[in-house]
Amino acid sequence: MSSPTIPSTTETERLERLWSGDFGNAYVERNREAARPREPFWRSLLTEFPVASVLEAGCNLGANLTWVAEKVPPHQVFGIDINRKALVELRRLLPEVNAVWGPIRDLPFRDRWFDLTFTMGVLIHQPESTLPLVMSEIVRCSRRYVLCGEYFAEQTAEVPYRNQTGALFKRNYGRLYQELFPDLQLRRQGFLGRDQGWDDVTYWLFEKT
Repeated sequence: MSSPTIPSTTETERLERLWSGDFGNAYVERNREAARPREPFWRSLLTEFPVASVLEAGCNLGANLTWVAEKVPPHQVFGIDINRKALVELRRLLPEVNAVWGPIRDLPFRDRWFDLTFTMGVLIHQPESTLPLVMSEIVRCSRRYVLCGEYFAEQTAEVPYRNQTGALFKRNYGRLYQELFPDLQLRRQGFLGRDQGWDDVTYWLFEKT
C-alpha cells in the first residue's frame, strides 16, 4: 500500500504545541508513578515475543521503557517524544536508553530499523488528518512487530479532555491498522486496566508478514 499523503498540518501543529508546552509538562508530572504496575505486562510480552531493538513513539518519561530496558539491551531501546521535559526525565531515569526529540509523524529512523515499534496511549491524541501518516511511520520503522495500546470504541468518538477540544479520540485502532496495512497479522490482543498501570486500554500486537 502506498504511504498516506501528507495532510494539512494546522490541527496537528496545534496539538504538538499543546503537548510540547505546559499542558504536556503537567502530563509528565501526573505520570511519575505510572511505571511500577506495568512490569508484568512487559515481562510477559517480551518473553513470548523476544526482540533485540525497540522504539516507543510518544515515550514520555519512560513508564514503559523502564521495563523494556530490563529485557532488551538499553542501547538498543529508543524513545521519541515532543515534550522536552519528559525527555530530560527519561535521560535522568534511564541514561543508557536513547531519548530523541521529534514529532512522530516524521520519525527520524530508517525503514525496518527496529524489531518492535509501539505506542501506548498516543494514537488517541492524533487528529483524523494525521493519524494514517503517524501509523504509517510506526509501521515503516518496524521490521517485525507493531504494538499499540489505546482507548477503544467501534466507531471514532471524541472524548472531552482537560478542557481541550480535538485532543482525545477513542477508535478501533486494531481494525485501522489492519485496514491500512493488510500484511499485519494479529498475534496478541488484550485489555489493560488501571490496576495494571493503564487507564483502561485495549492493546493489539501485530507481526509483519
